[in-house]
Amino acid sequence: MSASLARGMLNKMGGSCCPHHAPSTNPFKLAKLHGNNKSTDYAFEMVCSTLRFGKGVTLEIGYDVRNLGAKKTLLVTDKNVQNTIAFKNAEQALKNVNIDYEVFDDVLIEPSEKSMQKAIAFAKSKPFDSFIAVGGGSVIDTTKAAALYASNPEADFLDFVGPPFGKSLQPKNPMLPLIAVPTTAGTGSETTATAIMDLPEHKCKTGIRLRCIKPYLAIVDPLNVMSMPRNVAIYSGFDVLCHALESYTALPFDQRSPRPARPEVRPVYQGSNPISDVWSREALRIIGKYFRCSIFDPTDEEARTEMLKASSFAGIGFGNAGVHLCHGLSYPISSQAKKCVAHDYPQEKHLIPHGLSVMTTAVADFEFTTVACPDRHLVAAQTLGADIPNNADNEYISRTLCDQLRGFMKDFGVPNGLKEMGFEYSDIDHLTEAASHSVPNIVISPKSTDREIISKLYEKSLTVY
Repeated sequence: MSASLARGMLNKMGGSCCPHHAPSTNPFKLAKLHGNNKSTDYAFEMVCSTLRFGKGVTLEIGYDVRNLGAKKTLLVTDKNVQNTIAFKNAEQALKNVNIDYEVFDDVLIEPSEKSMQKAIAFAKSKPFDSFIAVGGGSVIDTTKAAALYASNPEADFLDFVGPPFGKSLQPKNPMLPLIAVPTTAGTGSETTATAIMDLPEHKCKTGIRLRCIKPYLAIVDPLNVMSMPRNVAIYSGFDVLCHALESYTALPFDQRSPRPARPEVRPVYQGSNPISDVWSREALRIIGKYFRCSIFDPTDEEARTEMLKASSFAGIGFGNAGVHLCHGLSYPISSQAKKCVAHDYPQEKHLIPHGLSVMTTAVADFEFTTVACPDRHLVAAQTLGADIPNNADNEYISRTLCDQLRGFMKDFGVPNGLKEMGFEYSDIDHLTEAASHSVPNIVISPKSTDREIISKLYEKSLTVY
């Protein structure tokens, strides 16, 4: 291929009306500009667990553990999952090849600093050399923490926790192998390098975001999600939807600052990029086609299988791009829950499931961010199934996408905004203050925010539809 032909092809590739995502008319000039701009990043990374997808693959886990040469395995779950086919098949798989294992089942639905430390203490108490997580995102995140600190027993708890509460240090030792078996079509934690926890003292959430904590292997088995209760499926699906939307509309990686001094400190939430875009868009396509079917007909195996696939795909997307305002504003909502609004979940005094808290501000958030990259919001709406012209103006794009989000909430009959969850206008200041700690999320919003803007987003979310 001649150099002139190559240049011509490069100049014709892509096209965008979004100032953040638009390619330069001269790609070589663009590369030179990146080389001279020391304030923003110029590279992105692709990090993902090995993923095995298929009906019945949970029964293969024993062979994977044996091939690791493991001597003693910790199987982490929660008390509800212990009664499911997922746990029973995982346990049987270990027995089939005579793997020595123990079970830890004391995991909270919304993990806290204390509940994670309890799992860490158990993991340190015996010479476990491999870990298996069977459950939703709470179980998988808790197991990530247990495996990380068991691999680095001298570390203090805050050493690996992210800002603003922790030190976000790089661990000295690699994490012992972890196999993740998701039982919800939601968090995508089986493919990501993040683990989120509640900090009741600060009335917000924080997390560990280190590439080394991604699972060694994700076992994604459609059989494990067929019995998900209705509301678990709805709220897990909301999480998938927001993962895909937020990662696709996140600030582009080459607009994020500061540029890392060394590659190992490049943040996990690095901003949207060409690889994460592929996974996020495919997740959106699947959601648009199958989400409602998976809820209205829980016997629809194809729909439930596809939503599980979307969960993992969106996990790969946001795991390599990040999530912004919906998640950043959701953490205080769950942490400051006023009452239990969680049917199909264990009835705790105060509980707002993660997926519901994420979806609650989504309409306000995407109304706010549309102007920053309207083409991304347009593509998202189209991929979800909207019949919207490519030359639509910003207001039409915003209204169309947000009507789609309202439609999901209304059709599924979920609480209509913060008021129906027990919050009042007087709570907004407390939510806003706590949201200011969601630094890794807020900094990759495509449109910058401040305290006043965040407060207004919460206010608009008091009632959604």
